[in-house]
Amino acid sequence: MSKRRDLLKGLVTLPLLGTLPGPVLGGVSFERDYFKELGVRTFINAAGTYTALTGSLPHPEVIKAINYAALQYVKLEDLQDAVGARIAELLKCEAAMVTTGAASAITFGTAAIMTGGDPDKIRRLPADLTGMKTEVIIQKSHRIGYDHAIRNCGVKIVEVETRKEMEAAINDNTAMMWFLNANNYEGKVQWEEFVSIARKHNIPTFIDCAADVPPTENLWKFTEMGFDLVCFSGGKGLRGPQSAGLLLGRKQYIEAAKKNAPPIGDAIGRVMKVNKEEILGMLVALEVYLARDEKAEWEMWENQVKLIRDHAVSVPGVTAEIHVPKVANHVPSLRIKWDTSKVKITAEEARKALRDGHPSIETVGDKETIGITTWMMIPGEERIVAKRLKEILQGAALG
Repeated sequence: MSKRRDLLKGLVTLPLLGTLPGPVLGGVSFERDYFKELGVRTFINAAGTYTALTGSLPHPEVIKAINYAALQYVKLEDLQDAVGARIAELLKCEAAMVTTGAASAITFGTAAIMTGGDPDKIRRLPADLTGMKTEVIIQKSHRIGYDHAIRNCGVKIVEVETRKEMEAAINDNTAMMWFLNANNYEGKVQWEEFVSIARKHNIPTFIDCAADVPPTENLWKFTEMGFDLVCFSGGKGLRGPQSAGLLLGRKQYIEAAKKNAPPIGDAIGRVMKVNKEEILGMLVALEVYLARDEKAEWEMWENQVKLIRDHAVSVPGVTAEIHVPKVANHVPSLRIKWDTSKVKITAEEARKALRDGHPSIETVGDKETIGITTWMMIPGEERIVAKRLKEILQGAALG
């Protein structure tokens, strides 16, 4: 049996005889350039952890874990339980489970609170909510497209703005109070006050922290603050599988969430299947993330951003501001703008030039700025970005 397993593992790494050498990625040589064969262009990610840009690049240890899991069978529930227990230990919470991204964690958490794990209620979601609480309170400033993951369960969203409105909205049909961490400072009711209101009325709370690591402490900050459920994306700052996420919190809700999830077939979560590769990969991603040198990583990002800034502002008429978003995507970032009477190109045209160049570089921004982060770059790519950006801006200044 062990010889067979060793042989299977060897098939993943041994080159195919007679094939031409392909790209070398992360120190690994590949026989085929699959994306090139498909005509799909790759790029340097100077934008950030956007799902449309396929998130982040997993740590090499995560890829090893995925390959390991792919070549062996386990019972899905056994692995979910074991990994959940280990993650809960690492992140100082009662319980945890791996989900298919933060959005599915939101659906699972909502379903858990509504059904309490009752098989009959689970089967009836979202069409027949008889006997369930069906209202979720959200601050108006926290409404985003991602709350569709709550509405998947058939609930009614109740919008409020002030503490007075929030308390007035609570009734016997209130299932949950939901909070978007990224918009904490935009809402009139912030973290601790929100939790205290919910506790006063015995209402479960759920906070969406999808893009909110770093800092590392956020991984346990909100469960310790008193939120009943917390979710994170797995494929953003944690650099786990892009198709994975985390649901953390009270054991009673995590256990109920699992009963709404695969391998159970007649449940709302069946379409949100997470397999052994993502479950194990997510655990390893967390282990790597918690073991890293956070200070050294931050200094590297700062130096990378400064390098790009210095190249950009060397062009007359260009200014650049280094900033760190207060909550979500809390990393050193760059906002570049220029006097269009001196640099005769729009921000949109400059971003397109970066995207269409060789290599392609993806950035963000608006009508007047280019936005750049370096935390999703492979070290060394910041020099390429700095050079290309200066070339484009300088060319527009000379033109």
